[in-house]
Amino acid sequence: MSEVLIVDGLNVFMRHFAANPTTSENGEHVGGVVGFLRGLRHLIDLTCPKEVFVIWEGGGSLRRRAIDSNYKNGRRPVKLNRWYDNEDMPNTVENRNYQINLLIQFLRKGPVGQIYVSDCEADDVIGYLSNYAYHKDEIIIVSSDKDYYQLVSDRVRIWSPGQKKFVTPPIVLEKFGISANNFCVARCFCGDTSDGISGAKGVGFRTLAKRFPQLTLTESQSVDDIINGAVKKCNDSKLKIYKSIVEYADNARRNWKLMYLGTGNLAATQIRQIESQSNNKKAFPDKLGFMRLLALHQINNFDVNGYYMSLNSIKHHS
Repeated sequence: MSEVLIVDGLNVFMRHFAANPTTSENGEHVGGVVGFLRGLRHLIDLTCPKEVFVIWEGGGSLRRRAIDSNYKNGRRPVKLNRWYDNEDMPNTVENRNYQINLLIQFLRKGPVGQIYVSDCEADDVIGYLSNYAYHKDEIIIVSSDKDYYQLVSDRVRIWSPGQKKFVTPPIVLEKFGISANNFCVARCFCGDTSDGISGAKGVGFRTLAKRFPQLTLTESQSVDDIINGAVKKCNDSKLKIYKSIVEYADNARRNWKLMYLGTGNLAATQIRQIESQSNNKKAFPDKLGFMRLLALHQINNFDVNGYYMSLNSIKHHS
């Protein structure tokens, strides 16, 4: 069965933007664009998908910020793999925005769907596509974001650009000691510092798995299952983890609302937009338009023929 390839657009772009020093003939940094397109071609060749989507961030989730005003306030700035003399220092934000806009234009020249929903996180769009819109299909999510590990199943796997391998249920279990279907529950207690979400004191994945072995199984647990189990253990055990979980109970329940990729953080209008944009007929390959864009922005050394050979394989699967 051919799979649906879903790319976390900004996550993947930023990896190339930070690491790829490619410049155009006019000296403009274009590494984010070139690296993204080359990486997309590689993934298409690797997975032979029947459809490809690139999902863009829509400015963040208003619902999540209403739950926790500190949500994602702890994001670290991106470290760029290039150096300039002070007098040649470019405006990084301006260049980033220029490249994202240019990348969107390039992607429109082929059968690649792009989805952008205002005030909506890419995580929620990808979760909806995986669990609802394409719930009968096999899915490959492309991202280095561990938020998606909760979606991993026999039907959904993740391609990690950093690890350069697929993340599957056995990989999640081996790495964290927690089954993929219980990964989100465990994170509610362990926290996620990258998103500004603190965890219960002294609680980590391995410790949680040791004291709550049901989290290692395929049967799904809930946040309240773990809290209730900790309440019972508090009377019989002196281990601090049980008391820590009980004291953290309200925060863990709040974290579930922040972390779970269901439909709780999507408005009905946003769901309709996701459905509409994912159902729009994809553009046929426009190789000539792609080449004109390359020439206009003075980008050389890109294998246009190879790229379009890969894109044409998507059309043949559709």
